[in-house]
Amino acid sequence: MSALSFYGLLNVGSVPSYYREVHQAICSRTDERVPLSVFQRVLSRTTLSITVQNQIAEHVNSGDGFLSKVSLYKGLALIALAQQGKPPSPKLLENFIQEFPKPQLGEPKELQSLKMQTAQESPLNLSLTLGELLKKDTIKVELIPEKKGLFLKHVEYQVTSERFTVSVYRRYTDFDVFHELLLQRYAYRVVPALPPKRALKGVLTSMSEREFIEGRRRALGRFLNLVARHPVFSEDELVKIFLTFSGSDVQTKLRDACKKLGDEFMTCKYATQAKDYLPADIQSQFSSSRELIKNIHNSFQKLRDRAERMAERSKENATDLLMFGKELSSLGSDESPVPILASCKSPWAALRRSVKGLSVEFSLLSEKAAQQGRREEDDVVEKLNLFLDLLQSYRDLCERHEKGVLHEHQRALQKYGVMKRQILSATVQPKEQVSVEQLESRIVQQENAIQAMELRNYFSLFCLHQESQLIFTYLPITSHILGFCFPNKLKFDISNLVEGVNGEATFL
Repeated sequence: MSALSFYGLLNVGSVPSYYREVHQAICSRTDERVPLSVFQRVLSRTTLSITVQNQIAEHVNSGDGFLSKVSLYKGLALIALAQQGKPPSPKLLENFIQEFPKPQLGEPKELQSLKMQTAQESPLNLSLTLGELLKKDTIKVELIPEKKGLFLKHVEYQVTSERFTVSVYRRYTDFDVFHELLLQRYAYRVVPALPPKRALKGVLTSMSEREFIEGRRRALGRFLNLVARHPVFSEDELVKIFLTFSGSDVQTKLRDACKKLGDEFMTCKYATQAKDYLPADIQSQFSSSRELIKNIHNSFQKLRDRAERMAERSKENATDLLMFGKELSSLGSDESPVPILASCKSPWAALRRSVKGLSVEFSLLSEKAAQQGRREEDDVVEKLNLFLDLLQSYRDLCERHEKGVLHEHQRALQKYGVMKRQILSATVQPKEQVSVEQLESRIVQQENAIQAMELRNYFSLFCLHQESQLIFTYLPITSHILGFCFPNKLKFDISNLVEGVNGEATFL
């Protein structure tokens, strides 16, 4: 149906006053057009499926990001028809001679908040840059020499926060409890995993215990830096306690705080309103971003493995150069007498002095190679590992979303269906009144549980949307990582490439 023919229907008074009230509520004072994003928020208030919402949005979308008054009325009519169980097709409007149906959207004044969300920054969007995230804090984790307890020796760490300008001492069990409580409080966020407490079976066959402990120290540092720089975690009481509390029992302090705080859903002011902020196609956006981040993760794992080999080769090269220099030094320092040969004068005395002087040059080359290896390990491998830890935590979050809140919601719906069939059976085959009333009470309880789960599901998607943005906020860090290994021209190209990828992630 063309806009012209639809406009003709409007002139014969087929539009309910409710349509005009909705338009007045969501358009701006200076422009009667309605932003498409606001209309999508109107769609999200309905109980229509995401597919139907997308179909309606497509029918009214003019491509410029706005809806005219006529297009809005058309969209409202399609919503009303869809709520009646009819397909949202503009052809249905051609045969209308009576007043268009009224959509179920609530009072028009309740829709005014949807307009305000565009005037202000939506809480769904993260406005932080990578530089702002990195400035939040820098955590250093240093190894304290092993202490022997009554039965077993244990490793202790000195944790220093630049933000709080304080150092505290922590054992691995403290990290473990902190991690567990973070997951309880922020089940819908990217909580980085901890490194294992002990070496997995067979690991120590390829590395020494000292190397394992050093690797774990680095991983604990990455964990804390990701947590301390997270836009939500960084302001949480649990994080502050872990980084600053110097009492004798930090674990008890953390548990007590967690009991008082509860989980994020219970404390976030947007938790019960999350659905209103979500785009209509949130499910398809979630699926596409999940697949993209999975591919990025797989590729960067391979890059990290290669970078580790490059750093190892640099260190091996440093060792070889050092040993080469030592052999030259040993050779040049040999004071054994030089025999006088009858046939010619021996050049060995002069050559020996040259060899000894050359050994110093090899020592310098060895130190430069060692420095290169350390830089590759710290500036490339370690930062790649930090980015990979973040990517893996996002993938873990996606699994928690699907296996947790979604699974529980589906199970609750199945249980609800069984109860409904039981109550239906009870009306057909009369049973004792007490048992019927008990069943009805259980159904009401189950309906309340389902409603709570639906709210949690929307809040989980709300958080997933933000965490997806966080991944791409961190993406520019790879321009420094990759550029470190290559010439300046390639550094420039890599930086532009990363900025381009980041710019194209419009959803994120």
